[in-house]
Amino acid sequence: MSTALLLGFAMLLDAALGEPEWLWSRLRHPAVLIGDLISVLDEELNEGGHRRLKGVAVTAILAVGALSVGALLSLLGPVAEVLICAILLAQKSLAGHVADVADALRLSLPEARRSVARIVSRDTATMSEPQVARAAIESAAENLSDGVIAPAFWFLVGGLPGLLLYKTINTADSMVGYLNERYAQFGWAAARLDDLLNLIPARLTCGMIVLLSNGWRHWRGIVEDAQRHISPNAGWPEAAMARALNIALAGPRSYHGEIRHLAWVNEEGRKEIGPREIERAVTLLWQVWALALGLTLTLVALAAIF
Repeated sequence: MSTALLLGFAMLLDAALGEPEWLWSRLRHPAVLIGDLISVLDEELNEGGHRRLKGVAVTAILAVGALSVGALLSLLGPVAEVLICAILLAQKSLAGHVADVADALRLSLPEARRSVARIVSRDTATMSEPQVARAAIESAAENLSDGVIAPAFWFLVGGLPGLLLYKTINTADSMVGYLNERYAQFGWAAARLDDLLNLIPARLTCGMIVLLSNGWRHWRGIVEDAQRHISPNAGWPEAAMARALNIALAGPRSYHGEIRHLAWVNEEGRKEIGPREIERAVTLLWQVWALALGLTLTLVALAAIF
């Protein structure tokens, strides 16, 4: 059975079931287990001298371990591959979490702040309604790439070994890939490898959003905003999403009580936004998912013909 066909089944399974609470309230999710391992390595090795070298070694160990575990799991057969792939995709959970912010925003601003705090790391306690909406939509755009398109891409390229490699390094980057005193050296290798693994998927995500929104006329602005973004990859889907919805994203925000004056994405777009724009972003998430599924099934058909 082709990897593309397995991916198609996994995408459908994830879209149908998502992450059942009854299951993951009883078992440790694989991503949580990966995070537990990284936490142990961080606590044991991220101290003293040679932190960058230690971080490189940890990243290499994680990469080799992920590839090895993926290869072993592949021996369990296609049904296991589909199930594992579906577990590590995040389409339904992402769309659900973002939609929850829109629902909460229609109820009250404090409830919306609590809801968006579940999906972003910035300070949310004093956010205005437009700031809540921007945070939710930015998370939708970035995680569409990180949580859906990138894992699907690497499964298509490398099967379970490729998927587990991506998820492991992406989790490591989210935990230790920060430019602060503790992690600037230790997390350097994980952050750089994550940048490399997301290079193609982020631009694929951007291209699909542009295609679905007929946004080619904005391509120059998308490229300029993506290149100004703090992340070498997240800016691409974010800039495309901003143009698709005709809104401004990014801009100043607070982390740990400190205001960071980040560049606007599509600064000329509407800044007074709310639940309606969040809901439009959720619709676009599903449209991109449907396009990705269609492309995957096209590969299946081409493989059958040729």
